[in-house]
Amino acid sequence: MATESTTSDDARPDPQVVAAGTDDEPIPGNRRVFSGWRLWLAGGFAAAYAFWHVYTLNVAPMETWAFRISHVMGALILGFLIFAAQHFPHQRPETRRAGTVVAGLCALPLIYAIVQVGRMHLTLAGGAPAIDPAVEVYHFGIPVVVGTAAAVFGSWLFRGPQDRFDAFDLVLILAAVASSGYLLVHLDGTSLRMRAGTPFASPGNLYAALAGVLLILELTRRVAGLALVVIALLFIGYAFAGPWLPGFLAHQGFEVQRFFSYLYTDAGILGPTTAVSSTYIILFIIFAAFLQASKVGDYFVNFAFSLAGRARGGPAKVAIFASGLMGMINGTSAGNVVATGSLTIPLMKRIGYPPKSAGAVEAAASTGGQIMPPIMGAGAFIMAEITGIPYTEIAVAAIIPAILYFASVYFMVDFEAGRRGMRGMREEELPRLREMLKRVFLFLPILILIFALFQGYSVIRAGTLAMAAAAVVSWLTPFRMGPRSLYRAFEMGGSMSVQIIAVCACAGIIVGVISLTGVGQRFSNLLLALAEGNQLIALGFAMLISILLGMGMPTTAAYAVAASVVAPGLVEMGIQPLTAHFFVFYFAVISAITPPVALASYAAAGISGGNAMETSVTSFKIGLAAFIVPFMFFYNPALLFDGATVDVARALLTACIGVALLAGGVQAYFFGRPVNALLRVGLILAALFMIEGGWVTDLVGIAVGAAVIAVQRLTAPPAPAQG
Repeated sequence: MATESTTSDDARPDPQVVAAGTDDEPIPGNRRVFSGWRLWLAGGFAAAYAFWHVYTLNVAPMETWAFRISHVMGALILGFLIFAAQHFPHQRPETRRAGTVVAGLCALPLIYAIVQVGRMHLTLAGGAPAIDPAVEVYHFGIPVVVGTAAAVFGSWLFRGPQDRFDAFDLVLILAAVASSGYLLVHLDGTSLRMRAGTPFASPGNLYAALAGVLLILELTRRVAGLALVVIALLFIGYAFAGPWLPGFLAHQGFEVQRFFSYLYTDAGILGPTTAVSSTYIILFIIFAAFLQASKVGDYFVNFAFSLAGRARGGPAKVAIFASGLMGMINGTSAGNVVATGSLTIPLMKRIGYPPKSAGAVEAAASTGGQIMPPIMGAGAFIMAEITGIPYTEIAVAAIIPAILYFASVYFMVDFEAGRRGMRGMREEELPRLREMLKRVFLFLPILILIFALFQGYSVIRAGTLAMAAAAVVSWLTPFRMGPRSLYRAFEMGGSMSVQIIAVCACAGIIVGVISLTGVGQRFSNLLLALAEGNQLIALGFAMLISILLGMGMPTTAAYAVAASVVAPGLVEMGIQPLTAHFFVFYFAVISAITPPVALASYAAAGISGGNAMETSVTSFKIGLAAFIVPFMFFYNPALLFDGATVDVARALLTACIGVALLAGGVQAYFFGRPVNALLRVGLILAALFMIEGGWVTDLVGIAVGAAVIAVQRLTAPPAPAQG
């Protein structure tokens, strides 16, 4: 938000733009807002859930399957506690009373199922080799599935108030306890790990997994929308429709019992995506919450204003710097848009940007936060889990692509500001850089994180050290983290983690289907056949598939699916695994600003007041120069730090020149003067020559670019002066 104020460090009477509230967690339309004892109950569970992860990961490790099942169960409980099935319209009291009665009826079979889980535990603990199948079906299975399905449908029909717990959501919490409880009880007693996913899976395993899948899909719908849920349902349908499908899609089909029990194994829901969400992701979300509790986000935005606010189109460039810095904290496109856009978008409109352009700049800038080391959203952790490449190597490889992304957006913004004759912000409107530098120590937690990683500490230990550093550093600021602030940080961390955990679990369903049916390998073979051995054509297909998967899906899920379907084919063609996976990940990130479904652009349009589709198209145009970056690091691995220092430096320099040339061609403006149609073609051609990274093509690209500049200087008049 923007406030007109005078800081204690600056006694000048002129109004300043000072960031405040960028660390506040945005409240979705279906998020419950509690007070009193309800707030303490929900907040206490969120804080305990987050602290349990930190404690378990560092002090008292659990058995892997038990830990992941408990991780998902906790997210389901917390998610249904704080996220409603729909937004909050007014509802008549008599309707709420009817809903409570129906919810009570739905709860009865689930309570009965939980009692049966307890009895099963006692039976197995007493030495029984197994549970009677009839008990599993009639006393546990049918009650848990019927109660879960009825509660899901009931939550859609009856909508409770925003400031109270919803009866149906409490029933869904019972369902989560019943289904997860069964899986935990049977982990050791009846070797669930050996039977799940085979024809010998027990009936109870089927029903527990089926209820768990229903709960995960419903929570994903609440926190991430329908797109990922629809795709997951299509994959589930594909598992059964295989015998009737043509060509490479055909497979033998699967029995219901084998299929659903397979989904709830380490090849599906409990597989790589949940492995990452239960360790690295939630730890870094809690770290981000610690930084937010100490108001580091506000400092990052003010620091960006003091650095870039004076340049032409100042607020747009502030959005780039601030979103990059905020990306180191949260790494989510929409989260960055909301955090920084609420301040930068109104200021961009004030200096002359139309609403669609203001929103588009923020969306394009915020999207880059997901490729910004060291946190990079969740994609880097999943990449490390899938490929076996150390996380530190992935983070290092991401440095130059991140620089090139933000450089491309910067050039696009700068050239547009020059073409429009925009001014920067006045000195008196901005925080003083000198005062900002006095608090540069607020970067220490991130520097400690990076240092610990490169000293060989595990990601978990490095994240924990950074978390502790954030608490210590806060004592040098007015926002000291005492017991209340620590509680608030853990509460925020637990609440913020729900969305990504649900998305990872839902993506695990898709990954499980791909693994079980083998469609990923067959798709890779098809990709190889269509490309006919041409790596460039294969990369073009991979780009389109990654963008299509990312339309409406969170980046984490889009990358996880693409990594299972597309990346193996690229690796089989001889492309290095890091290059192949980073290529797919990069375009999964860019899908957030690619029409027709661009989540980051839509979030920005909501703040700017611009048309969502126009904002999406404009953000795509602003990010267009970034679309050549993955092809650059494919042709020149030095851009992923794969090469000698001299080669890396040359590759970075020529790549920056390339994205600048492309930005000039797209914006019809290049360093002070407009560019006509013919010269635009020349700039774009010069940029394309810079892609390969060889000496010859680089020199040709530079020569063409220099020729264009020479002609431009002779023929084009200077652009109008800044206002």
